[in-house]
Amino acid sequence: MSSKKQLLIVANMPSDNTRALAEAALRGAQHKDIDAVDARLLTPFEAGVGEVLAADGLLLGTTENFGYMSGALKDFFDRVYYPVLEKKQGTPYALYVRAGLDGTGTITAVERIITGLRWKALREPLLCHGSYRNEFVDQVEELGTLMAASLDAGIA
Repeated sequence: MSSKKQLLIVANMPSDNTRALAEAALRGAQHKDIDAVDARLLTPFEAGVGEVLAADGLLLGTTENFGYMSGALKDFFDRVYYPVLEKKQGTPYALYVRAGLDGTGTITAVERIITGLRWKALREPLLCHGSYRNEFVDQVEELGTLMAASLDAGIA
């Protein structure tokens, strides 16, 4: 078994743009200066209880759908919530949202579930709001690096 910490990136990626964001998160988490963290990228449909239980931290990515999180991320939470509830309290996480509207409903919905899970936010959610811009890729990559570096340093 690896002695490295495990970062699970669970990202909804229904389009080329959202796939680019998810891949940026992974790229950031695999920064050359971070040695003690293994990062894994899965869609919400691929990730399950076992992956969450094995993770030392999670980076969640979702699109805003009708002012709410993606159905895919909601499905993920529906499947893992009770099986991990008592076992993963305090788990560090970060969130990014790709939003065409204002993103507040999406963030509120995710945070409501996270509050129940008692996970610990590493930082405020990253909101990639409005028309798609290439700078979103850099921002999500930085978030991936921050998440992995925090795990590596033991501060998350």
